[in-house]
Amino acid sequence: MKAYVFPGQGAQYPGMGKDLYEHSDLARARFEQANDILGFDITSIMFEGSEDDLKQTKVTQPAIFLHSVIMAEVMGDKFLPDMVAGHSLGEFSALVAARALSFEDGLLLVSKRAEAMQKACEIEPSTMAAVLGLDDEVVDSVCKKIDDIVVAANFNCPGQVVISGSVQGVEKAAEKLKEMGARRVVLLKVSGGFHSPFMKPAEDELAQAIEKTNFSKPICPVYQNVDAMPHTDPQEIKHNLLRQLTSPVMWTQSVRNMIADGAQEFIEVGPGNVLQGLIRKIDRSVKTSSAQNLIE
Repeated sequence: MKAYVFPGQGAQYPGMGKDLYEHSDLARARFEQANDILGFDITSIMFEGSEDDLKQTKVTQPAIFLHSVIMAEVMGDKFLPDMVAGHSLGEFSALVAARALSFEDGLLLVSKRAEAMQKACEIEPSTMAAVLGLDDEVVDSVCKKIDDIVVAANFNCPGQVVISGSVQGVEKAAEKLKEMGARRVVLLKVSGGFHSPFMKPAEDELAQAIEKTNFSKPICPVYQNVDAMPHTDPQEIKHNLLRQLTSPVMWTQSVRNMIADGAQEFIEVGPGNVLQGLIRKIDRSVKTSSAQNLIE
């Protein structure tokens, strides 16, 4: 069985999507449609902009989403998922590729999500850090004992957990985690504490947009970040998608559950190969590849 997976923030790179635009009429039409929907020329930033240009919140999330969903669409009959999942932002890409959301609705929600998250970041300073070399349970336990807001936010693979919260909370947790034997704790260059209580204002803002959006039953199960379980019911999907902003990304658990349910091959759809690397660290017995190989 094949699982298709979709990357999140951090996978962007200058020039992303240009090859799709130049070699596919379908891709070209979608990119032009995206410019119209967003009201600015995102394609010129994706194709010609610098790394700093791509780091603008209003650009980053839609850019990664566009690269992923257009790539899935260009694959045509070669896109045959038995299951899908996306890492954080990538969950929106997965839902569009699995036809639970239309292209336009998915892009509008991603754009709204990016704006709402940026606003939440500006309300109160918050940050994130990657913790390397400790078990998930240890990281989670340490965060719960810190007297500031800090939570385990991304369970990426064994030995790699991202924590998120107040600047002081993350710093205190980092010190304690080093004492507990963490190989490294790396502060991340992010605008705020994603997947933490600091995103509650964004959750409130996005709730209205998600509620007004039409979701359909996907063509295959979608393994969602909040519980790492397969979902096909549109109402469940909407509920979980909203909770995602303030809940941890259960990526390790999602991949393990997909493997337990029969996934033997994981195909990454979108920019970069971050997810392939994480999946290999979770289980070396499964095959990983890029969708890019299927459209060349």
